[in-house]
Amino acid sequence: MTTAWTRQATKNATRIGAIGVMGLLVAFAGSATAASNNASALMNEPGAVATADTIRATPQAIWDAARNGDSATLDTLLSPQAWNDSDINKTLLTSIERLKTNIAKRETTRTEQITDANDRLLEHLDLFDENNSGIELSKALAAAVELQMLFNDDDRFFSDASVARAIHISDETAIAAELSGDWMIASELYYRLNAIFDPSGIYKEQVNRLSRRLAMIRMYAPERLWEIRNQRRIDEELEPLPPYNAYGDDFHEKLNGINSITVRTAIQRAADQHVGRKTRKHPTGVTMNDLILSGLSSIETMATTTDLAIVFDGLANESQRSQLLEVIKTQKNKIKAKEHTASGYDLRRSLDAVLAAGQKNTGILETALLHEFGNGAMAALDDYTAIIWPDELARFRRSTQGEFIGIGVQIQLDEFQNIKIVTPLEGTPAQRAGVQSDDIIKKIDGTTAVGLGLNQAVEIITGPANTKVNITVEREDTNGDMIEKEFTIVRQKIDLPSVKGWSKTGSGDTDWNYFIDKDEGIGYVRLTGFTQDSTKEFDNAVKAMKNEGLNALILDLRYNPGGLLDQAVNLASRFVPKGMIVKTVDASGITQSLDDARSVSPRVSVANIPVIVLVNEGSASASEILSGAIQAAAHQGKIQALVLGNRSFGKGSVQNVYLLPGASAAMKVTTNYYRIDSPRMIHKVPGATEWGIDPDLDVAMLPSQQAEALMLRRSADVLPLDEDGNIMEDADRPDPNSLITDGTDLQVETALVLLQSQAKNLLSKTSMKD
Repeated sequence: MTTAWTRQATKNATRIGAIGVMGLLVAFAGSATAASNNASALMNEPGAVATADTIRATPQAIWDAARNGDSATLDTLLSPQAWNDSDINKTLLTSIERLKTNIAKRETTRTEQITDANDRLLEHLDLFDENNSGIELSKALAAAVELQMLFNDDDRFFSDASVARAIHISDETAIAAELSGDWMIASELYYRLNAIFDPSGIYKEQVNRLSRRLAMIRMYAPERLWEIRNQRRIDEELEPLPPYNAYGDDFHEKLNGINSITVRTAIQRAADQHVGRKTRKHPTGVTMNDLILSGLSSIETMATTTDLAIVFDGLANESQRSQLLEVIKTQKNKIKAKEHTASGYDLRRSLDAVLAAGQKNTGILETALLHEFGNGAMAALDDYTAIIWPDELARFRRSTQGEFIGIGVQIQLDEFQNIKIVTPLEGTPAQRAGVQSDDIIKKIDGTTAVGLGLNQAVEIITGPANTKVNITVEREDTNGDMIEKEFTIVRQKIDLPSVKGWSKTGSGDTDWNYFIDKDEGIGYVRLTGFTQDSTKEFDNAVKAMKNEGLNALILDLRYNPGGLLDQAVNLASRFVPKGMIVKTVDASGITQSLDDARSVSPRVSVANIPVIVLVNEGSASASEILSGAIQAAAHQGKIQALVLGNRSFGKGSVQNVYLLPGASAAMKVTTNYYRIDSPRMIHKVPGATEWGIDPDLDVAMLPSQQAEALMLRRSADVLPLDEDGNIMEDADRPDPNSLITDGTDLQVETALVLLQSQAKNLLSKTSMKD
């Protein structure tokens, strides 16, 4: 029996996305686990001999048990019976009892959700048997994915007869659906099968192929994709999509500037520089042969995606299509027959052959063939190596420069596919103008926004600084009537603060209460990214806490996708007093660069207080460097810190960016890996069983808990405004403390209890006021 504290979290980021709507809410959410048959036992392992009669609680013993992941001992130590009456205070006792109650509550909820997911699995399988509907099978498989997360016991999961049947039927149905041109159902089924069998990757090729098909339809025949998606909703008896909106959907404009030299240069550079390329020390690595074959396969996928006949009419003629496919087959056989690594000349010959056949036999534009061949070739490498096409280059530059010009809103598509304001960001033009959460954008500069996708909307709303955009929104007034309001908003550079505290106290970026437990001096900092100002913002938060007495800190890196490397090193230096923070190595393991801890002022150092770092599957890249550096230093005895939560994402690779000939396009290629002061590699490579940062103490949260926690935190982080843009002091706002009192965020709650258990140690250090 697994314990209620320690649960492995290995595959659930993928699985959660495969469930459906929940996946969109959770977005890289962490693990859920098998239901315990004895929730009241909490952490006890079968056969554990430690009891409150044989072990006494001390702050050091509790910390050591947590750092070592010894859940049985930790469970015993966090029992009132293990404490002397003089050692345990009322606050700690209350926190321990509440935590154990909330863990038991989680297990009860888990059991209920397992029953519900199993019932839905059986129900949808029965409906599939009745009507042979791919939609019902997709829903059955979604329920199976949910069961797998709730069990987190693959032996139990795969031995379930209904699960095995759903997997078998889905595999057969996905094959048939793709052969018949039902791309949407095939994609859904393969995506969910891939989630179930991740990280083995046995369905990754199928998922990538279907993703490419749908991406090609989106690129060249967007209205057809709208029809496919709309029919999918109608078949499921959902509301149809809004009418198709063609804004920005002319593929001819997107293909401008693409030429053969650009594509061949990108492929050659990737073959020469990619970290996974074939070398003497890496004889099974990727070669030019693999890139050419993958590019040819992409054109093959294009030729067999019959919906593209709407724009490339030769694809509708089976004879003409077959001639192109025969050329592709011939070129593949030539590359496969080569005894040595293919050259740039071989690349040019294969590419020229399919360019000629594609244009002559099917009418596909040369630029379209180049676009898909290039994308396909890069797909043979990794998820982060890519060509940045001319229509993407401006957006890419904005994202890497850390600047965003706009009005300052977060948007999403609601259940009716309307563009909905999630929240106006604090202090931005949209918030000052009076834009509110839940507003529906109806028009942008007088043009209907109905039917626009998110990318289309972003393209229209954003623009040069100090220019105006008119936004018309629909909202519900105080009488319950829907009214329209129009705002003229001046675009500005949007500063996105990356450091947040526990609860918002005002409208300013730094108006935060940073203490999760003011009495014990336990601080809380949530880092949402690594921007050019992250270190400065963190330092200001630490100074503010030290002024009031900072004795311990929770650093929350969950859902932090990363950012600037130098900021990760700077921030790690606040926790780690000396030694290596991170280095980059090439494919042979040879060090290319190394960053040690940098000297910092005592005013901003937190190296001499207990720290708990929270991570989950959404913690990636720079987050993994920071959490890994802190963990490595703690394991070496340099600092008192531990990592808690679930295993991180596993993005530990370095990409170099190069402009391509003509300077209208660029490419990024993975050239090195990051390594922390640990033998473990952060980056998740194909087939790996170890990656990322493993927490010292695994603490599970159900997917439903994570979705609820994210929604509450999002709402609590923004102060509501009235019609005139003024703060509504008496507005009903969620209280972040309910994340703990209601047991929604067990990871934060566990971290708090562990730090509260150190209270005597904390007080002996003296208050950290300067």
